[in-house]
Amino acid sequence: MFWFLQSPMALKLFLFALLISLPISLSTASKGKEQKLKFNPYRYTFIDKASTFASSSSSSFSSNGRDSTYDYIVIGGGTAGCPLAATLSRNFSVLVLERGGVPFTNANVSFLRNFHIGLADTTASSASQAFVSTDGVYNARARVLGGGSCINAGFYSRADAAFVKRAGWDPKLVNESYPWVEREIVHQPKLTLWQKALRDSLLEVGVRPFNGYTYDHVSGTKIGGTIFDRFGRRHTAAELLAYANPQKLRVLIYATVQKIVFDTSGTRPRVTGVIFKDENGNQHQALLSNRKGSEVILSSGAIGSPQMLMLSGIGPKKELQRLKIPLVLENEHVGKGMADNPMNTILVLSKQPIEQSLIQTVGITKMGVYVEASTGFGQSPESIHTHYGVMSDKNELFSTIPAKQRRPEATQAYIRRNKYQLHEAFNGSFILEKLAYPISRGHLSLLNTNVDDNPSVTFNYFKHPVDLQRCVEAIRLVSKVVTSKRFLNYTQCDKQNVHEMLSLSVKANINLRPKQVNDTKSMAQFCKDTVVTIWHYHGGCLVGKVVSPDRKVLGVNRLRVIDGSTFDESPGTNPQATVMMMGRYMGVKILRKRLGNKAGV
Repeated sequence: MFWFLQSPMALKLFLFALLISLPISLSTASKGKEQKLKFNPYRYTFIDKASTFASSSSSSFSSNGRDSTYDYIVIGGGTAGCPLAATLSRNFSVLVLERGGVPFTNANVSFLRNFHIGLADTTASSASQAFVSTDGVYNARARVLGGGSCINAGFYSRADAAFVKRAGWDPKLVNESYPWVEREIVHQPKLTLWQKALRDSLLEVGVRPFNGYTYDHVSGTKIGGTIFDRFGRRHTAAELLAYANPQKLRVLIYATVQKIVFDTSGTRPRVTGVIFKDENGNQHQALLSNRKGSEVILSSGAIGSPQMLMLSGIGPKKELQRLKIPLVLENEHVGKGMADNPMNTILVLSKQPIEQSLIQTVGITKMGVYVEASTGFGQSPESIHTHYGVMSDKNELFSTIPAKQRRPEATQAYIRRNKYQLHEAFNGSFILEKLAYPISRGHLSLLNTNVDDNPSVTFNYFKHPVDLQRCVEAIRLVSKVVTSKRFLNYTQCDKQNVHEMLSLSVKANINLRPKQVNDTKSMAQFCKDTVVTIWHYHGGCLVGKVVSPDRKVLGVNRLRVIDGSTFDESPGTNPQATVMMMGRYMGVKILRKRLGNKAGV
């Protein structure tokens, strides 16, 4: 049984949370007659399955014009794509093509308690698509309407003013766009005991001042916002579609774009539309309007956007020729400049059951390191849908790792661990540090022409010695936190030797990298052995190399990229706030450029 069925009060709260999460439409035939309740699993009337699209691969379109042409076609209804589409729809017709389903009726997405289950689910219908970088680090990318906001830890914190300045954004519009997001989906967390312990311990070891509850990125210790409400229900970027004009927006789910279509007869390639497949495998073509200003906008994230550009013929010439992809425009920078903020954790075990919490407290240090915590989780057999063939050579999780790099001992350890771990509870905490502004850079390349398959991704964690040295300093700081007087008083944990805790983290076998289990005295070795991701990877379509400052793809007409692939650094402690803000911000900029004062935004 689920935890929420064990208490009458908890059951009432759960039923209320479930009720408010489901859209209800009331219709009364006449006064005094019984009201009829209709539940719409898609929540909004403009969302439908891709197979309802009127066109076919032969480009036959419906006579009513609903699927004839669009002013904007957004590829990816994710963290940036949803606010972008909602904004553009105020004045123009918009088609959103999302390869995943909806988050509203997915319990693994909707409830904080199931956070880790969504990431563990490697089935084809999962909201999370797993991959492993060539560095040997497990990772994930979103496959659901709402994007990464559906599978992340929910923490909400803005970028600092310096990031906004480096991005060349208008500060006034930025400060109008953040609240547009916050009004709809952001909440103040109720601090759990371990989050209070982290707060006071950070202050004890010198991460000061205490800045209270704030969305702002300021040095010291603070409490940030969350997209989980008081019932533990997640509110995602998909809910920003509530701002949309329903008469001008159409969102298709299970719509996997195969490629962007170009007219190459002129002096510059010109986008005319896209080809996508529906949930039944049938192909369709969606066309752009011929009106001036119409565009296809890529919002598929740091993995999907460079992948789609290359599949469509924009990218390194040799790579496209290798896969026999017709060249539309050569650009050696597509897929380059990939970066991921390395994260390392210290596991702290507790003798007492502890309440689950994701990120609530954060320490923003002057050394360019962020310290956060995640505590306790449990699973029920009824809520798990995991593919146990995860270590198979044919499984997508390992498709990017050459067979000779799949260490047998790591593989077997992973199988043994997951065989039992799926049904156990973890009583303890992960005290984690994330490295801001990593210097190390990697790259992305295609393995084949199947858009459903993950490309090969390399992040080169700690390749630059400065990154490694900063990690060492960060682990020393976290070690002080977990052995501080305040932390031990709050958590009632036994004071452990730091090297014992480091050894426990190494033995947890949380990645596929070679390990020096007996060498916990070397902080640098610990950093390399235990590096994991916090899913804040970025790059691949960088400004000035692949796109212009207004995110237009260089060298072609009617194509933009608006998502984290254009970032050369991850904004703030956690990027989702700024990615959602950017969707709104760029939508407003596009409308004002096209309509001036008539835009109304």
